[in-house]
Amino acid sequence: MDDPFIIDGKPFRSRLILGTGKFSSPRIMMRSVQAANVEMVTVALRRVNLNDTSDHLLSFIDPKQYVILPNTSGAQNAEEAVRLARLAKASGISDWIKLEVTPDPRYLLPDGEETLKAAAVLVKEGFKVMPYINADPVLAKKLEEAGTVSVMPLGSPIGSNKGLKTLEMLKIIIEMSGIPVIVDAGIGCPSDAAFSMELGADAVLINTAVATAPDPVLMAESFSLAVQSGRKAYLCGLPQEQSRGQASSPLDGISKIS
Repeated sequence: MDDPFIIDGKPFRSRLILGTGKFSSPRIMMRSVQAANVEMVTVALRRVNLNDTSDHLLSFIDPKQYVILPNTSGAQNAEEAVRLARLAKASGISDWIKLEVTPDPRYLLPDGEETLKAAAVLVKEGFKVMPYINADPVLAKKLEEAGTVSVMPLGSPIGSNKGLKTLEMLKIIIEMSGIPVIVDAGIGCPSDAAFSMELGADAVLINTAVATAPDPVLMAESFSLAVQSGRKAYLCGLPQEQSRGQASSPLDGISKIS
């Protein structure tokens, strides 16, 4: 805990968050969660049968060991997202919420206006709101001012595995933000996660790249190591790029070979 990741006053050792969708089985999902060494997992509320707690994904996740982050995936406007969040809280799942409002079915891009509207309502009701957004620095600041506990800008469209296509905007969000910045969506390989951390992101959220890998458990471990490596590189300070090649060993004072 020398370098804790803190959200709304709660410290986490791991800066990796893992989604639970798309896994071939709950058993593989839980093995991957353990291999990733995460402390927070996301669960899509639309995949949860709230009327039967023994017959859904949550029955495999120990709430004493993991912070469960329900998400409002599938909500197409603020009203639907708020309703899903309230259901999660009323069912005793969590007052943490990953706010997703995605009216576009093709690219699943988030609606910033509806997200901000829903966030304002949920913050007032005591939710710890973590909104998924386009890499929009202005929107990120508005959400911070509205009281969200983090912002979660996308690297590229969700599930696309295209990596950090919004790089320059991510840099601005990280620079301007006074709350944790969690890069979410589009991260397709461990090097993307490491690069996000090298930029100064506070954490990353992964799902598709792990769940659809030929060996999800090994991929989860790989992402865990990548996040740790990227964070260490950020903390120690990356060397500046140079326009010319420079010798690794000093040449001053060395006699010329005759």
